[in-house]
Amino acid sequence: MNTQVWLGILLPFLGTSLGAAMVFVLKDRISDGIQRMLTGFAAGVMVAASFWSLLQPALDGAEHMGKLSFIPAAVGFMVGIGFLLLLDNVTPHMHMDEQSEGPRSSLKRTTKLILAVTLHNIPEGMAVGVVYAGWVSGETGVSQAAALALAVGIALQNFPEGAIVSMPLRAAGMPKSRTFLYGVLSGIVEPIAALLTIAASSAVVSILPYLLAFAAGAMMYVVVEELIPEMSEGKHSNAGTVAFALGFVLMMVLDVALG
Repeated sequence: MNTQVWLGILLPFLGTSLGAAMVFVLKDRISDGIQRMLTGFAAGVMVAASFWSLLQPALDGAEHMGKLSFIPAAVGFMVGIGFLLLLDNVTPHMHMDEQSEGPRSSLKRTTKLILAVTLHNIPEGMAVGVVYAGWVSGETGVSQAAALALAVGIALQNFPEGAIVSMPLRAAGMPKSRTFLYGVLSGIVEPIAALLTIAASSAVVSILPYLLAFAAGAMMYVVVEELIPEMSEGKHSNAGTVAFALGFVLMMVLDVALG
């Protein structure tokens, strides 16, 4: 793999690691206002990325099917939604506003939090892997700029996730270095999932449009189920809405102008 691919698959992991590093900067938690803005911005980026970086290439890659070219995008999208729905029903479901319960936080709850974030990172890693596989194969019309833009969008979304793993552990009395390590480890599954997806791409070139749409569905589930509710909570939630719009427009500009 070339340098561009390595950069793309490592960016989301870097986002998680930087979020986990907030344990060295903040006393207890990210302020509600900043959290809403970060979440809204990430949601906007991911919605735009789901269409321009994933669904549009899925539609383009199935053009040979004529009027039925929507089938891979529709099927893959719904399977992606279903996969995340299943994941949420069989694993713990945590929200960013639950990140700290003080020093009495139980080990059981903390373990559930780490597990939930880690498992939700797997489809995001797959999304990056699928897009880069599409770019490398040249079969889907995915550009290098589009793949990089998607990786940046997921990295932005991972920033607060890294913090919600490390900071409650610190509140429970764990040393900062260890809490940072746990936060980093929660994101290591993303480059692993991306690498495995790219490694298998040569065997699944014919179904790449389905996989691209699957990744879009998985990302949209995260946006609707997790990010949008969290950016809209509390007073002055319009800050999250404005950040959403900025993220959407930025991703659209990057993908359309550079792609």
